[in-house]
Amino acid sequence: MVLSEAWSDRFEEGLNPFVERFNASIEFDIYLLQEDIDGSIAHARMLGACGVISSEDAARLEVGLETIRTEAASGQFQPGVEDEDIHFAIEHRLIDLLGPLGKKLHTGRSRNDQVGTDMRLWLRRRIDEIDKDLERLQKALLTMSEKHSNTLIPGYTHLQRAQPLCLAHHLLAYVEMLGRDRERLLDVRARVNISPLGSAALAGTSVLIDRRHTAETLGFSRIYANSLDAVSDRDFAIEFMAASSLIMVHLSRLAEEIILWASEEFSFVSLTDRCATGSSLMPQKKNPDVPELVRGKTGRVFGHLQALLTMMKGLPLAYNKDLQEDKEALFDAVNTTKSSLQAMSILIEEGLEFCPDRLTSAVESDFSNATDVADYLVAKGVPFREAYQIVGRVVKTSLAKGILLRDLTLEQWQEIHSAFADDIYQKIAPRHVVAAKVSEGGTGFERVQEQLQYWRKLLGASKE
Repeated sequence: MVLSEAWSDRFEEGLNPFVERFNASIEFDIYLLQEDIDGSIAHARMLGACGVISSEDAARLEVGLETIRTEAASGQFQPGVEDEDIHFAIEHRLIDLLGPLGKKLHTGRSRNDQVGTDMRLWLRRRIDEIDKDLERLQKALLTMSEKHSNTLIPGYTHLQRAQPLCLAHHLLAYVEMLGRDRERLLDVRARVNISPLGSAALAGTSVLIDRRHTAETLGFSRIYANSLDAVSDRDFAIEFMAASSLIMVHLSRLAEEIILWASEEFSFVSLTDRCATGSSLMPQKKNPDVPELVRGKTGRVFGHLQALLTMMKGLPLAYNKDLQEDKEALFDAVNTTKSSLQAMSILIEEGLEFCPDRLTSAVESDFSNATDVADYLVAKGVPFREAYQIVGRVVKTSLAKGILLRDLTLEQWQEIHSAFADDIYQKIAPRHVVAAKVSEGGTGFERVQEQLQYWRKLLGASKE
């Protein structure tokens, strides 16, 4: 076995073949190919600008790197395990193309700061993509909300009927969650957008480089102030994992509700053929595979967060090979989060339809208007705690008779308390109950319209 050309002449023997495969990261860090080329071009330009190499050599290095980019796009450049990682694979190919000049590219940097730069460039782009995915889902939910701004749905606490809601209000709760997710990602992006390039292995370099030159070329907002921190920091990856875990929490909550709503017991939504599958045995079934998969994939992202936290908790400064384990976790978390967002967007856009008649029937067949009976009494001057106890007796009476509140006669109401009058029936009608919730942030139709207008403006969405 030949020695790795990435190492010094100190080594006299090659790696055991299994250890070579175990050590290599090329199978997954090839995802960083474009970013590695971008970073290397910026580094070559900086070396030329600083006079470390001639401007002509810097230009030739850039041409060589762009040639590798073209080869990769056409499938000609296909590094293997013997290249160890994408960084050395590109450097090795550059030397093939340019001869000794290719060996100058690595001047003033290490693979430690190089991989850190690549990861930040890669993640920065993916954060921007995920933000667009989040916006798409927000718009899909907003469109659904516009369609159902006058539809009612039972509201739940403890999965027990609580109070009726405007369906748009329910859906807009998820728009709010996704809005916070976007804010978090923007905050994470600020800490991703710091350049470690030029920190070298751990101590900086004696080569007269300009770190701010490469940072500006690559679009970083600033540079790391400490070279040890620069090459060993993975806070940005953990922060992203935490933010993506919360995205998955929100998707999983929505998925769970859709799964429940699509069940025969609820029948609040029907699934279209575009986003549902059948059973191989039971021909009558239509399965909510998309939300079930999203709910299941949530655990993968959670696991990657835990893996990175565990990996980092005991690492001494500075770089350690353990850090190679960050990439597969990060890549999979990004891909899982993106695919889950895209799948949920398609589900909302074309995969389900609410059943207004069933929803109307649901809100008219329970005791979720009981709180509004208490509010009615409070408006008549009855102290709330006393009103609360009175309504308990009203519900008990109705249950004993096997009827709903709306079915009680006025005489029966007044037997319970003299404050009840014939306007009680209008006050406890579900649509009036919802409309009456006029507090800011509430489910009242006017308040919901305000929120729809707010989100239309914020998302640049037209009214459907």
